[in-house]
Amino acid sequence: MSERPVFRPRSDKPKVVITDYDFENVAVETEILEAAGAEVIALQSKCEEDLFHVAPDCAAMINQYARIGSKTISRMQKCEVIARYGVGVDIVDVETATKNGILVTNVQDYCTEEVADHAVALWLTLARKLPEYDRATHAGIWKWQSGQPVYRLRGRTMGIVSLGKIGQAIVSRAHAFGVKVIAYDPYLAVEKAVKLDVELVSKDDLLARSDYILMQAPMTPETHHFLSDAEFSAMKPGAILVNTGRGPTIDNKALYQALTKGHLAAAGLDDPEEEPAKRSNWSPKDNPIFTLPNVLVTPHAAYYSEESIHAARVTAATQVAKVLTGQEPDYTVNAKALAKT
Repeated sequence: MSERPVFRPRSDKPKVVITDYDFENVAVETEILEAAGAEVIALQSKCEEDLFHVAPDCAAMINQYARIGSKTISRMQKCEVIARYGVGVDIVDVETATKNGILVTNVQDYCTEEVADHAVALWLTLARKLPEYDRATHAGIWKWQSGQPVYRLRGRTMGIVSLGKIGQAIVSRAHAFGVKVIAYDPYLAVEKAVKLDVELVSKDDLLARSDYILMQAPMTPETHHFLSDAEFSAMKPGAILVNTGRGPTIDNKALYQALTKGHLAAAGLDDPEEEPAKRSNWSPKDNPIFTLPNVLVTPHAAYYSEESIHAARVTAATQVAKVLTGQEPDYTVNAKALAKT
């Protein structure tokens, strides 16, 4: 999205509910939506029941982490669009929305560079043993052996799970370090992989051959616990795992066992399995991986830069404003399904 569209304000002041947000305020969204004649209601919902009282009168909902499920959607009487502050829509019941004639939109192409950079940063940090060296030097230990063993990157094998836009951006960065890149993605054409200089392999082959595994899988029923006990046992001893995809794609209990038994060397996670941002009460004590020195965890921050978060907010609000004023939105999730109903 390059230029902000012009809206003809609606006179009926449709209500737009922002279910939750973790930025300072909703001024960015309010400016766009009020230009379309809308009234903005900002909440901090952590459970679906928090939305029941606003669902009947809302013309639109925008959500970040709060789930908009069938119980909320069934209460909607005026809703025209549900917009997600991101790519994934697993926290929106798209099927029920479609049955009720509600368009679902998302935000695409806003954080590809950030997530790819973050994934590579986690990989390099773990491969070069930077946390170990940092802890040692702060403790007064000035020896290169404090991080031993560290292996040369060039010539080793990186396996990437899911070669969408972000996965492909990781590939271009990884090649600069001289690693061989293989990938598992049953939906990618072989011709595309050839152009990327990536060898497409089976899941079993990727697990057996990879020195580094970078997960970028979306959250679907098929990818839940994509990596669990059997998969960790099949990995090369000393492998490093990085996940900048969705937290629940990795079974954290199984990961804990693989790390404590020494089969895996280290892991870098942008979100643990429980996805703390979606919980009203959370503590690192809930997940034993936070006790391990060879695990780096970032707070679902891979997508973040000042530029990307601003783009996500502008784009999500603009999709709603376009729908409410009769314009074609840029990023739709269920438009084709709605056309068939």
